[in-house]
Amino acid sequence: MATYAIGDVQGCYPELQRLLEKLRFDPASDRLWFCGDLVNRGGQSLQTLRLIHTLREQVVITLGNHDLSLLAIAQRRPEAQSKVNPELREVLFAEDAPVLMEWLRSQKLLHHDEQLNWTMVHAGLAPSWTLRQAQRSAGEIERELGSPRHPRLLKNLFGNRPAAWNSRLQGIERMRASINTLTRMRYCDVQGRIDFESKGIPGTQKPGMYPWFEVPGMRRRETRIVCGHWSALGRLAGMGVYAIDTGCVWGGQLTALRLDSEDLQYITVDAEPYRKRMPGGD
Repeated sequence: MATYAIGDVQGCYPELQRLLEKLRFDPASDRLWFCGDLVNRGGQSLQTLRLIHTLREQVVITLGNHDLSLLAIAQRRPEAQSKVNPELREVLFAEDAPVLMEWLRSQKLLHHDEQLNWTMVHAGLAPSWTLRQAQRSAGEIERELGSPRHPRLLKNLFGNRPAAWNSRLQGIERMRASINTLTRMRYCDVQGRIDFESKGIPGTQKPGMYPWFEVPGMRRRETRIVCGHWSALGRLAGMGVYAIDTGCVWGGQLTALRLDSEDLQYITVDAEPYRKRMPGGD
């Protein structure tokens, strides 16, 4: 039995197929963790969602910013949905869209496995969060997404304020701050205020900003963290963090990391030749 974490797929369906073949993935015994951003920009988001949905009993997903954006758009009127890009329109107007959206909405914002001692999140954790606090914050979002109140949350999903999570926040502002931290963060300051603009490699950020996993004085967490979201960072292993968004949609690679092995095992496939390499990405 093997457990693999897979970086941002973003609708790169042929690469996901090739990666599963390379892993010799066996649904009877193996498990897949997806770091989020299953959809958008790769061209085949509907096929990607359908494939992962068929494997749902063997899959753990932490939602990314693109996945949440799709869920938010799905709450709009059909005429508004028809104005998004063709790739997402194909998902929204598919016959099985209601099933796929309900399933996607039931996924996690953070996943922790005590036995493996691995935690998965799409983007990062606030410097003030312990693992328990991160789990509580993610759980608040997960419960809201799974409740009849989810349209209100998805309608108010977007926005850069508040820029930092703190325990005094309430209601929508508290949930938006948690979502921004868990799904959008790359750089922040020592108070946890997020820089939403900087996407480049460490060293290119504004003064006073740090990669979220290098903030001075951040809380210590006794777990290994696997994440995606930051394609410019590429593959990183250090400080207990393992970043595996290797920019497949930008012409890089789709990466899997085996989590149940003592030695780090990375398995990659190259992007299809037609994908254009671009800096950054989100």
